[in-house]
Amino acid sequence: MRFKVAESIEILASEQWNVLEGTDNPFLCYEFLSALERHGCIGTHVGWLPRYLLAEDEQGSLLGAVPLYLKYNSFGEFVFDWSWAEAWERAGGHYYPKLVVAVPFSPVTGSRLLLKPGVDKMLVHGLIQTAMTLAKEWGVSSLHWLFPHQREIEWLAGCGLLLRQGYQFHWCNRDYQDFDGFLAALSSKRRKEVRRERRQAQTQGVEIKVIHGNEATDLEWHAMYQFYRATFNAKGNYPALTLPFFKSLGRTMGQAVVLALATRGDKPIAGALYLRSQDTLYGRYWGCHEYLASMHFELCYYCGLEYCIKHRLQWFEPGAQGEHKISRGFLPTVTWSAHWLSDSSFHGAVADFLVQERRMIRNAIVELGEHSPYRQ
Repeated sequence: MRFKVAESIEILASEQWNVLEGTDNPFLCYEFLSALERHGCIGTHVGWLPRYLLAEDEQGSLLGAVPLYLKYNSFGEFVFDWSWAEAWERAGGHYYPKLVVAVPFSPVTGSRLLLKPGVDKMLVHGLIQTAMTLAKEWGVSSLHWLFPHQREIEWLAGCGLLLRQGYQFHWCNRDYQDFDGFLAALSSKRRKEVRRERRQAQTQGVEIKVIHGNEATDLEWHAMYQFYRATFNAKGNYPALTLPFFKSLGRTMGQAVVLALATRGDKPIAGALYLRSQDTLYGRYWGCHEYLASMHFELCYYCGLEYCIKHRLQWFEPGAQGEHKISRGFLPTVTWSAHWLSDSSFHGAVADFLVQERRMIRNAIVELGEHSPYRQ
């Protein structure tokens, strides 16, 4: 077995990558990751440089991989280490560059250790240790595994990485037969509020439709891209994704891409973009050209919930942050990250901080859970 680093996923064929376990997650499939590279979404200009870690057998067959990136900032990660960077710089060091195992701009839990089916699990240890060796050889400040799958946490901790907890708001399909079945599980107050918001959104002279990526027209993709840019610009964020990237997803990923659009006549005026796997819907981007009451809730949450129920998806992850999601059926759910820092004293200080932070996270999850909209 041998390990190597690739600066582009396109040295591989899609069938080599997509056979790995974990690439059924749409954010980890070859089509998504290659589109980021091919259409100028990552690179030096945004501080995300691909350094895919690959494991091969002696014949050059791919056995495993890690989506590794050399980072020159902390943008687009959603596991916030700004205070760590500030402390590191105050101590006279350089926090950047660092290494990050993640999907760019996507706070989505998934496998970070991608293995060929049937491969000995000892490869897991080899991939983690090789990533840490690269961090030391390249002289970076730190190595961060963001939003790894629950099953990978023990492996990462066993290799000496520090575990960090966070939380998002996720929805679980309790075998609802239709949207009314979901509403019946809510308290009377919340049920009435959801109905009011849906009625308000749907009675403003617009048509609301949900389509798959391969069904979207050029006009609809252009509109969705403009919605995305408008939202990012309004919040002072840099819109790294490009129109060719969005259109590429529709062309290459087809029904793994979902759009919810509000149109007036033939003109889209608001929209939300989702990606999906076999069991999970992931909410990503939203935007509008004009304000419409409750339209954000309709396109980003209620259309997604209906889609999950119709297509028998088990989970709906609508994105990072947002306590307002609780009242609409999304409950606090633990997320993870794992961290290694090259400076031993700083590593120890972060370890102490994470103990306190985990206590705060646990208390916050308990408190937020008390606001569940579901009938007891």
